[in-house]
Amino acid sequence: MAAAVMAAVVVLAAVAAAATVATPAEVRWEVSYLTLEPLGRSQKVIAINNQFPGPLLNVTTNQNVRVNVQNNLDEPLLITWDGIQMRMNSWQDGVSGTNCPIPPGWNWTYQFQLKDQIGSFFYFPSLGLQRAAGGYGPITVNNRATVPVPFGQPDGDITLFIGDWYTNSHIELRNMLDDGKDLGVPDAILINGRGPYRYDTALVPDDLQYETVGVEPGKTYRFRVHNVGISTSLNFRIQNHNMLLVEAEGTYTNQQNYTNLDIHVGQSCSFLVTMDQNASTDYYIVASPRFVSNPQWSQVTGVALLQYSNSKGKASGPLPDAPNDYYDKYYSINQAKSIRMNTSAGAARQNPQGSFHYGSINITHTFVLMNEVPLRINGNRRRTINRISYSPPETPLRLADLHNLSGVYTTDFPAMPSDMPAKIASSALNASYKGFLEIIFQNNDTDVQTYHLDGYSFFVVGMDYGLWTPDRRNDYNRWDAISRCTTQVFPGGWTAVLVSLDNVGLWNLRAEKLDNWYRGQEVYVKVADPLGYNITEMIMPDNVLYCGLLKDRQKPQIHESNSKSSAQAEAGWSNRLLATVMLVVAAVIFS
Repeated sequence: MAAAVMAAVVVLAAVAAAATVATPAEVRWEVSYLTLEPLGRSQKVIAINNQFPGPLLNVTTNQNVRVNVQNNLDEPLLITWDGIQMRMNSWQDGVSGTNCPIPPGWNWTYQFQLKDQIGSFFYFPSLGLQRAAGGYGPITVNNRATVPVPFGQPDGDITLFIGDWYTNSHIELRNMLDDGKDLGVPDAILINGRGPYRYDTALVPDDLQYETVGVEPGKTYRFRVHNVGISTSLNFRIQNHNMLLVEAEGTYTNQQNYTNLDIHVGQSCSFLVTMDQNASTDYYIVASPRFVSNPQWSQVTGVALLQYSNSKGKASGPLPDAPNDYYDKYYSINQAKSIRMNTSAGAARQNPQGSFHYGSINITHTFVLMNEVPLRINGNRRRTINRISYSPPETPLRLADLHNLSGVYTTDFPAMPSDMPAKIASSALNASYKGFLEIIFQNNDTDVQTYHLDGYSFFVVGMDYGLWTPDRRNDYNRWDAISRCTTQVFPGGWTAVLVSLDNVGLWNLRAEKLDNWYRGQEVYVKVADPLGYNITEMIMPDNVLYCGLLKDRQKPQIHESNSKSSAQAEAGWSNRLLATVMLVVAAVIFS
């Protein structure tokens, strides 16, 4: 008993310290439409505080964050935080399985902690293809001063959003998918919400606004690059400059130079780039499509300018070459395998990233998740995982569990592929808390897939072409595999990841390609609280929204006053955290 009490006191002290480690970051975001002309014609984009892309959320490891979101759109809204793990707190994840949407005209405050994370991430609206209209922005999680960074302090920090873009609105794109159509070739690749520099007068109209990145000769900059597009893998390069890869989605990498790198939908990377050229002209920054064969794709390349302060003129001539073949799959897969974890560097904590010996842990669950070409289900063109096309219920899964509602969803999602008839369903994968999960993504389609798991990062231990079989485990990287939250799966191939299930909640596992996600290529992984709900996770927030079967519980909106003190808000968050800890303490003492 004494040992249990002492353990409980240690837990309480640690979490209490985490709750007060840093001054909270508080922001208010107004999400609304803004009329812009990224490609020379007026269209409505989703902006935050009249910015497109949205404002930077610049925070430090373990800092508490409050984001008050005012929804000025004409449809419901949720913001999700790609790569932020929401430790013990799936209530803040911002996807339909855990949150009711913010109705038009309402606001809602997200409250979460950047627990034991560093790196480059982004946020975006998660409902109904809204990311195709914008609404995204950067998240930078900085190291605490006590944890050294494995490279010198850069002279500047530059964020670049790259992604395919359509002049059709996100509503028109939704209608196309609902009608069973494909989205087709996009109208352009945008860089930071702007169209391409006029590198080719026959392809790019005059007077388009393009992105210019100003730099000083001899200095080194950290470029944080995010693919926030709809469905296109992109090859990123900076003319005549080497890009030293140093971080991918929260993990410091072995530092190696690339002249170009494939960045797939939903992925984030950061590079150190030294301005070591002679500045006779500006230099091209290029994001071009990969894994496409239609000649029209060559006309949608994204181009920005890198401009030295002593530049003598605009860039001209041909763009720097991409890999030889748009569909050169072996080049890309070998490049992906070359991205390794820096095992000797600390990240969020002092201890080296390689101190967690994931390769020696016994696997407790294996999920083989197979996608296929689009299937017709009940007359509709749908995407599937293991022949299940997910349909989000009106009541979030997490709320249904808390209120003991039956019939909202099932937990019979097949852990292995089968030849059963495809169906539309609301089902989740059951997984055990503290288990060690192996997920095999098997891609039986002709397009690159990208998968993302909320609440976690996972070790990408293997990828190859062909059909995965258990003997492929012999080829896994069990020492320095990159740990990230989004991975590519090449056409006709597989990718294997390992993840330690230490974060209770219902976590969205989805295709990051918006068209596939919208058509049902997702599932929730249920990591149940072993002591009963709200014991080893944070309790439900005071401001929870209700919908679906629980809509009668929702009270009228009371808009948060700007005069409400930060101290009151922070005290409320800390009290909920400490209440959760006290429940954990009681469970430890009396178990």
